Amino acid sequence: MSDSNTTNAQRTALAPTPVISAKPVVLSAPDRGEDLQVRVSAPATGSDLPVIVFSHGFGWSMNGYAPLADFWAAQGFVVLQPTHLDSRALGIPAEDPRTPQIWRFRIDDLKRVLDGLDTLEASVPGLAGRLDRERIAVAGHSWGAQTAGTLLGARVLDSDAVPGEDMSDPRVKAGVLLAAAGLGDDLTPFAAEHLPFMKPSFATMTTPALVVAGDSDRSHLSTRGPDWFTDPYTYSPGDKSLLTLFGAEHSLGGIPGYEVAETTDESPARVALIQRLTAAFLRSALYPEDTGWKAAATALEEDPDPLGKLQSK
Repeated sequence: MSDSNTTNAQRTALAPTPVISAKPVVLSAPDRGEDLQVRVSAPATGSDLPVIVFSHGFGWSMNGYAPLADFWAAQGFVVLQPTHLDSRALGIPAEDPRTPQIWRFRIDDLKRVLDGLDTLEASVPGLAGRLDRERIAVAGHSWGAQTAGTLLGARVLDSDAVPGEDMSDPRVKAGVLLAAAGLGDDLTPFAAEHLPFMKPSFATMTTPALVVAGDSDRSHLSTRGPDWFTDPYTYSPGDKSLLTLFGAEHSLGGIPGYEVAETTDESPARVALIQRLTAAFLRSALYPEDTGWKAAATALEEDPDPLGKLQSK
């Protein structure tokens, strides 16, 4: 119960909770070449708090995606943001021997965060003992969405189109994939040659997930159009939902941050919709008795001028 004697499942209807944050919290990673830096954001009050581990897009860091991280934390989630090796903040050169395997290091980073929950929890004054380790979700944007998807059950196909190892994690109960890359059948020649890990199979991605795609998102890595980003929904089994945002490009209105160079389609209203729907989806996925997702979906369907559409299976 929180300080206001309110359950987590009910908190979605309340005003945002003040947020506390700590960075960098360092997790030892001797096999990585760089210790793992993590930002921890959490509501100032409440107990039995659900967890979201967030994987950033290429070049970003734990300092990005404030529109999502701050909102989720204010809605009662503990948000953990590792800085992956491809971050511009680390400045690792392209010729670094780790570069071809950064996609694997990224997956290991998310698992290292889950393994290090005790350390992360202890790093923020007043947070110790308040995490609910049975309610954990992953989320990610762009490359980070592919990274998060592997913990949900997606696999990478080898050169013979055989699914690689299962890197799913049973601790993860739900996910949000924002602008996640689609199938590898339609990669551009450059992507096919230099990004061999971009050949996912979603056939075993069984964990419940919300896939978010922009209908104006055209990738220079694929010969297909914006529907490429709907593949994680189309080709995965189980409990999935797809939010297609009208007019959205790869930054989906500005989720990495407002007024940054990569936000080509800035739309605070679109970001606000993503905030509400992702929080509601994860809340209901982690707390089956919660009705916030159903209510949010109904509100979007009944909106006379909607910013997107939802479908589920």
